[in-house]
Amino acid sequence: MDYFIQQSLNALSFGAEYALIALGLAIVFSIMGLVNFAHGEVIAFGGYSMVIMGTLLTNNPFILMIGVIAACVFASVALERVAFRTVRGADLTTGLLTAFGVSIILQNLFLLFGSPRPMAATQFIFLDRTLAIGTIRISSLQIYETVTTIFAILALTFFLRRTTLGMAMRAAALDFEMVRLCGVRANRVIAGAFAISGLLAGLACIFIMARRGSVQPHMGFDPVLVAFVACVIGGFGSLPGAVLGGFLLGVTEVAVLILLPQSAGGLAHAVVFALVALVLIWRPDGILSPAREKGDKI
Repeated sequence: MDYFIQQSLNALSFGAEYALIALGLAIVFSIMGLVNFAHGEVIAFGGYSMVIMGTLLTNNPFILMIGVIAACVFASVALERVAFRTVRGADLTTGLLTAFGVSIILQNLFLLFGSPRPMAATQFIFLDRTLAIGTIRISSLQIYETVTTIFAILALTFFLRRTTLGMAMRAAALDFEMVRLCGVRANRVIAGAFAISGLLAGLACIFIMARRGSVQPHMGFDPVLVAFVACVIGGFGSLPGAVLGGFLLGVTEVAVLILLPQSAGGLAHAVVFALVALVLIWRPDGILSPAREKGDKI
């Protein structure tokens, strides 16, 4: 029973991280139709910003947390203004290539001005402590990560349903041209989506840094690829789908690690993605997408 509880918390923790990053991808895609693969570099930018602030300003972890989130929001909004606004009306392929290009450029800038080796950044390690509850030993970081993700989902739901900008973003996800005809400024809506995406990236950066204790140029790229898969599972452009896909991926990954023998642990990702392929055969557009027969009009 203790082992089951510990593994369930592991699954929730993995799923929460994937869901947090997947939400940042999905909210931009739902409005712009852009798969922002540079989202991982926004996370890395937050990590390097923490190193700079910790060296030049203060080592207070709570001030650094605010600084990381602010840096990620700034980076995300700046990327929208500099890189993505010019391709707003282009087709999906152009946006995808632009996002990949921005990702590669930023990774090389981190290599040039930073270091290819991991740089120590231990200010957030205090979040990762071992807690003993009876005979169960769990990581405090797992609890923080799961609770923060749930709170972020609830706060985002409230924002989208109860605020003017949030309702404009929901309307834009359905019919962007109609929203513009109603007098809503397109730049404001899209910048708001990128700001929220950056905020979620900042939260993910804090937990990644707490777990790793270091920063390196590619630290955000692999998690974003996994979050992209989570979005595909749930249904790209669907915020509930991104959350569902993230948690399903976390649960599946932990379950596969438990079931596979220790010698085959390196095959965990291969098995997980094979299961994902089977899900997509059943639901090609994602689990939360409406079912359609072949030949139906879109």
